[in-house]
Amino acid sequence: MLGLIFLKYVCDAFDEHRNKLAKELAEDGVPDDRIGDFVEDRDQYTNAHVFWVPEAARWSWIAANAKSQGVGKLLDEAMDTVMRENAALTGVLPKVFNRHEVDQQRVAELFDLITDARFGGTEDKLAQDVLGEVYEYVLGNFARAEGKKGGEFYTPRSVVRLIVEILEPNKGRVYDPACGSGGMLVQASKFIEAHGGRGHKSDIAVYGQELNERTWRLAKMNLAIHGIDGNLAARWGDTLADDMHPDLKADFVMANPPFNINDWARDESDVRWRYGVPPRNNANFAWLQHAVSKLAGRGTAAVVLANGSRSAPRVEAEIRQAMVEADLVACMVALPPQLFRTTQIPACLCFLTKDKSPGRETPGRPARQNPFHRRPRNGRDG
Repeated sequence: MLGLIFLKYVCDAFDEHRNKLAKELAEDGVPDDRIGDFVEDRDQYTNAHVFWVPEAARWSWIAANAKSQGVGKLLDEAMDTVMRENAALTGVLPKVFNRHEVDQQRVAELFDLITDARFGGTEDKLAQDVLGEVYEYVLGNFARAEGKKGGEFYTPRSVVRLIVEILEPNKGRVYDPACGSGGMLVQASKFIEAHGGRGHKSDIAVYGQELNERTWRLAKMNLAIHGIDGNLAARWGDTLADDMHPDLKADFVMANPPFNINDWARDESDVRWRYGVPPRNNANFAWLQHAVSKLAGRGTAAVVLANGSRSAPRVEAEIRQAMVEADLVACMVALPPQLFRTTQIPACLCFLTKDKSPGRETPGRPARQNPFHRRPRNGRDG
């Protein structure tokens, strides 16, 4: 469904830019017989960061030929063509519409339904903005419909926004080791847009990794929809077992890893376990230590954790104590109950930083009072 909506957006955005080019050329006095050549020039689109869509992959062409050639066949061919012509989408779009187990009548009905929707923009809102809202709406509803499984790829928008507003990722490298459908990386870019004059979204470089193949594809589409050139690794994979960004040092780490994993790829010799080897039956402190291992010298991190991590016994308590004594913990934020629709487990946010010195200049902030600076309390170090 989202792949089909994405193709419709790509085609509408292409048509939007094509019409704009044609109008500008006509106003410049270019003859009608030459306008056609100009608007079919691939460079006119790639230079404007618009996906290039060959004629046989355009929605209007598919609609005109669907009955004679089969809508499922044309959609799969269109997906393949768009991925081949746009490197950022390689291996991302679904080619599932012409399978023998897929009801072609249903595909045709769905195609007709989406045909009536226009993602073309107005002066106030471009096609990209419209689809971004549609995409988030569909993801949110799908997460609710999927129940617990939906939590694999969707973090409540309010939680994502809270993390981003506290970290203020204005500039530098942003990393999400369990990126799901890419919501935190997208919100980081939106933060810059919402605080105009304090940076441009090209000032941040986003990195991520995701275990689930389908969710990885959703994330790639999500970043593409929002015009973000992100590095989500060449494929999907387990971050704790196979870190695909081994040399990355990030200025901001944001993560909502799965809670309380009791069956994970535990390697006692892993250099990330600097503060203690996490227990086999719970990966919470593996995720925390992975986040620390990815921080640049002045980096900050926010990790969503099950509330029980604050008082977990035995081995986890020793790791927690070692991290506190290393002065890595900036603060903990308890989240309201039942905030996550996909799990009833109470959650909290753990903010980490390697530098609590006052007035430091960080990638995301001008030199000013560090919000994580430890201030004296009652005459003692707070």
